[in-house]
Amino acid sequence: MHLRNHVTIRAAVASGVLLGSTMLTAPALAQEAQEAIGDTIIITAQKREENLQDVPIAVVALGTQKLQQLQVQDFDDYARYLPSLSYQSLGPGASNVYFRGVASGENANHSTSLPSVGMYLDEQPITTIQGNLDIHIYDIARVEALAGPQGTLYGASSQAGTVKIVTNRPDTSGFYGAVDAEVNTVAHGEEGYVLEGFINAPLSDNAAVRVVGWYDKDGGYIDNIPGSLTFPTSEITFNNAPYVEDDYNDVETYGGRIALEIDLNENWTVLPSLMGQKQKSYGSFAQESGLGELQVQQFNPERYNDRWFQAALTIEGKIGSWDLTYAGAYMKRKINSESDYVDYAYFYDALYEAGGSFYDNDDNLVNPNQYIIGIDRFKKQSHELRIASPADQPLRFIGGVFYQRQSHNIEQHYIIDDIADSITVPSTDSNIWLTKQLRIDRDYAAFGEVSYDVTEKLTLSGGIRVYKYKNSLEGFFGYSDGFSSRTGVAACFTDGEGELLPPTIKGSPCTNLDKTTSDTDFIHKLNATYKLTDDAMVYATWSRGFRPGGVNRRGTLPPYGADELDNYELGWKTTWAGGAFRWNGAVYYEKWTNIQLSFLGANGLTEVRNAGDARIWGIESDIFIRASEGLTFNAGFSYNDAQTTKDFCLIANAQFDCALPGPEEEENALLAPSGTRLPVSAKFKGNAFARYEFPVGGLEAHLQGGLVYEGKRTSDLRLYERSIVGSLPSYTTVDISAGVTNGSWSVELYARNLFDSRGQVTRTIQCGESVCGDPDGVTDIGGKFYTVVTTPRTIGLKVGTKF
Repeated sequence: MHLRNHVTIRAAVASGVLLGSTMLTAPALAQEAQEAIGDTIIITAQKREENLQDVPIAVVALGTQKLQQLQVQDFDDYARYLPSLSYQSLGPGASNVYFRGVASGENANHSTSLPSVGMYLDEQPITTIQGNLDIHIYDIARVEALAGPQGTLYGASSQAGTVKIVTNRPDTSGFYGAVDAEVNTVAHGEEGYVLEGFINAPLSDNAAVRVVGWYDKDGGYIDNIPGSLTFPTSEITFNNAPYVEDDYNDVETYGGRIALEIDLNENWTVLPSLMGQKQKSYGSFAQESGLGELQVQQFNPERYNDRWFQAALTIEGKIGSWDLTYAGAYMKRKINSESDYVDYAYFYDALYEAGGSFYDNDDNLVNPNQYIIGIDRFKKQSHELRIASPADQPLRFIGGVFYQRQSHNIEQHYIIDDIADSITVPSTDSNIWLTKQLRIDRDYAAFGEVSYDVTEKLTLSGGIRVYKYKNSLEGFFGYSDGFSSRTGVAACFTDGEGELLPPTIKGSPCTNLDKTTSDTDFIHKLNATYKLTDDAMVYATWSRGFRPGGVNRRGTLPPYGADELDNYELGWKTTWAGGAFRWNGAVYYEKWTNIQLSFLGANGLTEVRNAGDARIWGIESDIFIRASEGLTFNAGFSYNDAQTTKDFCLIANAQFDCALPGPEEEENALLAPSGTRLPVSAKFKGNAFARYEFPVGGLEAHLQGGLVYEGKRTSDLRLYERSIVGSLPSYTTVDISAGVTNGSWSVELYARNLFDSRGQVTRTIQCGESVCGDPDGVTDIGGKFYTVVTTPRTIGLKVGTKF
């Protein structure tokens, strides 16, 4: 896969303090804090409104004010401050999320596994088949991060955890709003700026509307420097002069949200909303090996245009004393992209003299420079109907039904300009390769949880989710029959007389893949909670999550099955000294079976195999201290010891062992022996945050500082590939800020990544399959490493007003 170039916490009684299981959050503003009552924070992790300190789940929650204090504007910003969460990123809108070390290093190709972490916007799932939405964070009530399997209430893509983005709802109490503006500059780069605002307007005593808008321009900091390239076979030389540019990875994001809340009567509320965003990013978000820091040498356009909207409807009401909720949504997303693919063109030419295969209609060799134009179209609809018994009764029930259907219309054009018609994929202008497929993932479920207060102190609960998934992949991938006699058009379906059947997917020349896989099963959750005092509780949980199986794009391979995660957890939540000190945490053991491992197979095609098992021992904890009226401190960390528990083989089959011949003489290679550390996630990740508020004349001033530490991570589960790509070293970032406010306006000066740390987030290597298989070859032929690094030091000035 080619790298897509991009990558007072003061506790006031009136507004509240939010403390998650691994990270404390600050209060929402009084007018926005619909979840806060005094020092109590109300969250919806269990699809009920509950005090966070009473919820027996490891929940990280970042409230409105905390998100503002941490300068959070997008996914990367808040992910840093969630210790249990790790991620890989190739740039905006291209991040893969993991919880508690549950990661196999999958490459997240469009035809591989669904994510293991569910993403929700309010009540509706927004997880798409290929990566999460990079939602701009403004006027957000809170971000809830639920670590561990949440499958009973949240479904298929919540195998390892769930992230919920909860928006501020319309409010009938009065008219108010805010406008915030920011200018900033990135070290080694250019300037950026942000303009955001919202208005809350009552329409009547029982109806209100909330309108939010934003524009965010992030300055670039990666330089595309001049260079030339000569292909070995043809000795054709060309340069990248048209694309040379300093700071060329800038990002432009704009969008809005409108929500209407109507109280039909005392019992029924209707909440329709519409949210949309457009994000345009350019250039590379990785630096290239062999060049200077923050430099690359790209020979083709690089851009990524991601636009989406979601229309949602939530209906809340009562039938007698029971709560009834319907949550439905329709989302549409389209990504237009251009990517440089010249690395592969060069390496395949160096290895196999592939450049001699590309000629024009007059049999003249053409420049084998290759680039990709992608058009990815996503559609997603989800519907959930649930009912909940009164929360103040000793016996409580919540249950419902769920349906989800998401499709991904995949269109990837691998182009070499001016090639002959005979080697051009039919129905294209100059494609050497075409992927034109339709993937559909369907989920059906019925779920329920029962809780019973055995005594005033002891509560037992259990839940089950019965599910069915049905996933399909059909269409075309490959070359023309003039270029390959085995793949592409040559492998398309024919009638009984050898004639090609008409294509089933519009825009493809024919069909060479049409498969479906499905399964029905159930998962469960058991929990016991004991209240030691009104301010301290302990809990024990056994929960299970799953990820659906799917179809391999190479039709000769069988579908891959579901993988499962069992979580055994002991946790505690405590509050001391009237809320001045809080200590929460959890220890856990997780068993991951039938792991879906994706990797590049023959011809560079991604394959998915259920290849092995793993286990994770871990602990996560946080503390919050209110040292004085104006000084607060909080810190959180997670430690995960994650490793395989049996040999990871290319093919999982009890009838033969690793490194021995398997069916059809295929070698069942040993990829990683038992005891190999799982990749991507650090063993230790931690953060600390301190804030001091003090009066200055008639103003309220603050000083604050935050620190994030990310430990060393391995790059790949497979040991051979790991030896080539290497590990990602640990790094630390420091953020500081200072500001003043008089309540209606505020001014703040901040610095993110104060010491300009070049932390490595993701690393990939671009080269031919055989080159990557030979460490010496990488050096001799020049394999390129691309490393996505943390954004350089950013200094900004923010000005805001509330009305």
